[in-house]
Amino acid sequence: MKDKKAYQCRDCGAQANKWLGQCPDCGAWNSLEETIPAGSDRRRGGWFGSKSQNPGIVDAAEVHTGANVHYATGIGELDRVLGGGLVNASVVLIGGDPGIGKSTLLLQAAASLRDAGIESLYVSGEESLSQIALRARRLHIESGGLKLLAETSVERILALAAQAGPRVLIIDSIQTVFAEANPAAPGSVSQVREAAAQLVRFAKATGTSVFLVGHVTKEGALAGPRVLEHMVDAVLYFESESNQRFRVVRAVKNRFGAANELGIFAMTETGLRGVSNPSAIFLSRHPSRVAGSVVMVTREGSRPLLVELQALVDDSSLANPRRLALGLEQNRLAMLLAVLHRHAGIAVLSNDVFVNLVGGVRVTETAADLALLLAVLSSFRDRALAQSLVVFGEVGLAGEIRPVPNGEERLQAAAQHGFHQALVPRANRIRKPPPGIEVIGVERLAEAIEIAFAISVEVEPGGGGESAAD
Repeated sequence: MKDKKAYQCRDCGAQANKWLGQCPDCGAWNSLEETIPAGSDRRRGGWFGSKSQNPGIVDAAEVHTGANVHYATGIGELDRVLGGGLVNASVVLIGGDPGIGKSTLLLQAAASLRDAGIESLYVSGEESLSQIALRARRLHIESGGLKLLAETSVERILALAAQAGPRVLIIDSIQTVFAEANPAAPGSVSQVREAAAQLVRFAKATGTSVFLVGHVTKEGALAGPRVLEHMVDAVLYFESESNQRFRVVRAVKNRFGAANELGIFAMTETGLRGVSNPSAIFLSRHPSRVAGSVVMVTREGSRPLLVELQALVDDSSLANPRRLALGLEQNRLAMLLAVLHRHAGIAVLSNDVFVNLVGGVRVTETAADLALLLAVLSSFRDRALAQSLVVFGEVGLAGEIRPVPNGEERLQAAAQHGFHQALVPRANRIRKPPPGIEVIGVERLAEAIEIAFAISVEVEPGGGGESAAD
């Protein structure tokens, strides 16, 4: 029996039983593409055919998870983001801007796995085998033992993978892979969804760990259907720009570890190298005190990071002064400036306010609130805070300083990096602080401002002065 035709919007994923010039859901023009209907016989073809390995309904206590479920890739920062390493039968989706280092990282992972005696298969739909070999030589990777395949047909890939039996399968990239039974073009919504579904089924049926490289749109989101992120077990994003030396890999989804875990890499001539002390790249360590600079402690995944927050407040010639936040939420900056006006009596209504997190890191948690306001006020008054001071805490709309999670770990990280004073919410003040650091707890914004500037001095032109605390 001949299958009925179905059409799907490549922008929103809406389905229709006939072709339409405009999508009825999102309104996009010429976005409907032919796809395979659900339940079609063509969906049952390919590598799986009749090889169903479904054991039926079983008791959870009888399920054998196997020994050594987690295993390391040999790249410490990647293992951290993955929650300790790869998991058998897991599917990991990694996305980022072109040229940021996705293929480089996975080629290095394949070489590291080979050195550990774990066989992997690197499948490329974008590069030829000679190009991959040249990249391996440029990165000083010994190519012996690396299994490579240049193929875009998902049926062909799975058939060869079933024969070779690798423990790790790397697909670079999912947008170039296509299912032969699907008439749509590679990279379309239906093709990405169908190819990913076959790869996920292969991973679960054989216990193979699969890496999928994904392209991103100009907005920074993963290209293709949103269902792709739901199908996989972990989603990793490269967050830094390709022209920066340091690369930040964040886990936005992880079924086997902490979400929002962060991995820091440095791009070198021999590829990506993990940064052992990531806080060092986010701290400028100015030779003298600088107005508008405050060091805060943020927590990314399971690791506290010290980050320098910089602010610049300048006179504005515009009717509506500018508010710009890089690495922080724009709307929260406007809200905190209103809190500063209402509860501290300090108005910057006629000034441009620019806020930046050093190193390109992004902070979404509210622990940056107090540091942000102190940095803004430091620039506004042209007075520098003490270099030995570290700050964290949430600021409420009533002007209260609210506690943040994992305060003790943040204080320990600050003490390890040589900071001697910490301005924190009173509820985060601990009885036995780490050696060498004084913990000052505050409850109100006005109190925090008074204490912070009590140990600062007015910045002289061309440099900073000595702190009263020194």
